[in-house]
Amino acid sequence: MDAPKYANLQKIRNGNKTYAITPRIPGGFIKPDLLVKIGEVAKKYQGTLKITSGQRIMITGLQAEDVNKVWAELGMEPAVLSPYSVKNVEMCPASFCKRAKQNSLRLGMKLEKTFYGAQTPNRTKIGVAGCRNACTSVYSKDIGVIADVDGYIVTVGGSAGFHQRLSDIVTIGLTEDQAFLLVKVIVDYYNENASTGEKLGDFIDKITFEKFQQDVMERFKIEKSK
Repeated sequence: MDAPKYANLQKIRNGNKTYAITPRIPGGFIKPDLLVKIGEVAKKYQGTLKITSGQRIMITGLQAEDVNKVWAELGMEPAVLSPYSVKNVEMCPASFCKRAKQNSLRLGMKLEKTFYGAQTPNRTKIGVAGCRNACTSVYSKDIGVIADVDGYIVTVGGSAGFHQRLSDIVTIGLTEDQAFLLVKVIVDYYNENASTGEKLGDFIDKITFEKFQQDVMERFKIEKSK
């Protein structure tokens, strides 16, 4: 039997293969009825729920023959469409938080809607935060958008994986629309110039951050003037 789609093989115990699925939950916000539904479906198929670091809920411990049934009963999209795509947009509570300097949730949800599943040379995480505390570890994301009193900061190249990398600041003081546009420019530039399998941070180190910053800002200024 082929491995089920949109499922990850878990640890094999006594020859028994079990799988995990992770439905898409934009920004980690979920309505009570849908949360209850996830629990009921997981219980029906003897799955275990795991709150992930990516603001989602994983159902693990599923049998291969049950994975498609679980997806059908949930009626939800998978969080990750491809290992060569935007994995997810993580965002802090922002408008619900006393520390927020901007309502970055609005921008975060727009980015999530626009870039969900978008093709990239390697898995790509985007983080959005309402202040420089940068909850959701924005400084370790491939692309980060951080609100400050004077506008948004955009960062690139972060990684919390096996090869850790702190992100670089591309520019500061952007409006919400400008921050969105710059993220789009960065994704386009990454797609056009990096090799398949190359993480954004590795690509930046290869060409130097100075060249990356100069190229994307030049393109950003052109796009902004249209």
